[in-house]
Parts: sequence; structure tokens; C-alpha cells
Amino acid sequence: MHRSAPRLARILACAAVPVMLVVAGCSSDSGSDGAPKASASPSPEAKKTPAVAPAKFTKLPDPCSVLASRTIEDLVPGAKSKGGTAGKSSDAASRGSCSWNGLDDNGVKGSQYRWLDVSLLRYDSDASLAVSGEQRAQQSYAKEIDKAKATEGAKGVKTTAAPGIGSEATTVNYTLNKTDEDFVYATVVARTANGVVTLTYNGTGYAGAKNPSSADLTKAALKAAKEAVASVESANQ
Repeated sequence: MHRSAPRLARILACAAVPVMLVVAGCSSDSGSDGAPKASASPSPEAKKTPAVAPAKFTKLPDPCSVLASRTIEDLVPGAKSKGGTAGKSSDAASRGSCSWNGLDDNGVKGSQYRWLDVSLLRYDSDASLAVSGEQRAQQSYAKEIDKAKATEGAKGVKTTAAPGIGSEATTVNYTLNKTDEDFVYATVVARTANGVVTLTYNGTGYAGAKNPSSADLTKAALKAAKEAVASVESANQ
């Protein structure tokens, strides 16, 4: 059938509409040059640092106050200073120490010398290294034990686990000859969360007096270490 030219043009124009829509739809994911658009990459802020548990303890007590006066009297009879002698520290919130010493003169029965030292360490968490304060304290705890075991001149070194004190604890026993006398040593290293307590107790007998037994010295040191650990925990409650 013969169609007029104007009518044929209208039919062709309508048939072309769906094709134009399809082309427009396919080009929505392309750039102006027809290339596919690149997907957005995550910004540096989106990369999260691994979570690190915050340190449990945020401070340390005064090292010279972690043991009761009665404890000092029992462990160091005749102590020169019952208040103790504090060690120097550039950061009292992270480290500190205190020591006591004294000579108990028993006349013709001789004398007993005792020396006691308490050292406190506290560790913060380090998010940049993804290490918690407790993990750092665990590393320090192991180092303090090794340090006690490696005491120069120490003889008969023996280590024993000390359950019931903080998170973990170990006793290091040995003898050491000083000033021509044999000193008996008991060192207790204890960790509680992100804190480390090292307590060293030693003694000797002078003028014919017998040396203290390692068992007695250790028993007293363990009791004092438990008290010191409790003081660290109480200071952070």
C-alpha cells in the first residue's frame, strides 16, 4: 500500500525511540569518554587500627606505703627507717621502689641483719603496636624473673611457682656471699594485670648467730609480696 512521505517519517521516528532509551541506559555507568567508572576506594580513615584493651591499672601507690608498719617490724627488726627509703623515679605513675634495712643486735647471741626491697612497675597499652598493658607486663614479669636468676655470684638458684599471688607469681631463691658472709635470698616476682611487683628479702647472721633458713625467709617474703600486690590493686579501685 502506498504511504505518503510525511506519514512514513513519523513511523520511523517512533520506532527509533526504544533504541535511544537503551543506549542512554547502558551509558549511565560510563564516563564521558565511554570508559567504565572506577569504584570508590576506601579512604585511609576507613582503615581501623586493631582494638587494644585499655590498661586496668592507671597508677601506682607510694612504694614505701605498700607494706604495713607491722610487716616492716616483723621482717626488718631494728629497721633504720620504718618509713623506708624511696628510690628515685622520673615517672612515679609507672615505676617506683622502696627499701628497708636493719640490724637486730642480740648481744652475746649475735645479730641478725635483714634487708627488704619492693619494686613496682606499671605498663600502659600501646595501640600503635597493638600491645595491651597486660601483655607488656607479662613480658616484664618474665624479664624480672630472669634478672633475679642471673644475679652475679648467686649460688644454688632455685625457682618455684607461687600460686595465690596476683595473676601469676614466682619465687627465686639463692645464696650470695657478701662481706665474707653468706646471705640468704628470697625474691618474689608477681604480676597483677598490667602491674609487676618484685620483692627481694635477704638476711644473714653476724657474730656467731645462725643464718636465717631459706624456708622462713621465703614464707615471710611471700606474705609481704601478697600484701604489696593487694596495695597496687587497692590503689586503682
